[in-house]
Amino acid sequence: MRVVMFGYQTWGHRTLQALLDSEHDVVLVVTHPRSEHAYEKIWSDSVADLAEEHRVPVVIRNRPDDELFERLKEADPDIIVANNWRTWIPPRIFDLPRHGTLNVHDSLLPKYAGFSPLIWALINGEPEVGVTAHMMNDELDAGDIVRQEAVPVGPTDTATDLFHKTVDLIAPVTIGALGLIAAGQTEFTKQDRSKASFFHKRSIEDSRIDWTWPAEDLQRLIRAQSEPYPSAFTFHKGKRLEVLAAEVSQGLYGGTPGRIFYREGDGVVIVAGADARTGRNHGLAITRVRTEDGRELGATEYFTTMGGYLTSRP
Repeated sequence: MRVVMFGYQTWGHRTLQALLDSEHDVVLVVTHPRSEHAYEKIWSDSVADLAEEHRVPVVIRNRPDDELFERLKEADPDIIVANNWRTWIPPRIFDLPRHGTLNVHDSLLPKYAGFSPLIWALINGEPEVGVTAHMMNDELDAGDIVRQEAVPVGPTDTATDLFHKTVDLIAPVTIGALGLIAAGQTEFTKQDRSKASFFHKRSIEDSRIDWTWPAEDLQRLIRAQSEPYPSAFTFHKGKRLEVLAAEVSQGLYGGTPGRIFYREGDGVVIVAGADARTGRNHGLAITRVRTEDGRELGATEYFTTMGGYLTSRP
């Protein structure tokens, strides 16, 4: 089939590579300009560079416009394939090809539509994540599912681990879905919209630690904000402190959330949970931190005395 690809960052790059390696003919690529956004400077393999290496015409846009619409009509695609396109694609574009538009999304739809699905899923303790190829309609990430594959979330997996697990699913999910469409299949799996959830883009604010969260949730937040993502952070004596590694404490600790309380093994336990006063909660045992001036230290090296508080604000 004649394919136009819309995509950005490493997700779009992997999708384009899969298409180039397939039997399909990529006739045009549409991608975004480079961005300085913290979450767009990572996993930033260039879709434009890959297309140019293979002599595929490239159009760079923040969002579709009339000129792009005319280029698409000239390209005469059988299908558009999109992955990590960051702005709205209107119906006159997604309905233009003979077979419509196939969107590839890194979650197990209908859950985690929208942005940063791997990070949100890890924070929320989901047992598995995956990639879904679905037909685009006028509701974001809501179209019929053509193909979907899942991988389990391990007990120590970080968001970076999950990125590497799921990015490897892009090629089989995309090319497998195109195979079904090319073979003439037109009926696919409807999404159960009662199970749908829609998440916003993450920003630095979303990495701020709230010590009223349970320790289990905070430990997953720290894993979710693993390198190269911006680290989870708190404040100690008015200065920003990044938490690089932590575990749920063995013991139960009571008191006020954020209290720097007790050395446990290689960690320093911080009281956590909105109901910490009950003494029924585990704490968060921080094991490694990064200071405002960039020094990385073990928690027992950084916290030389117990007492005082970690806070959400300076």
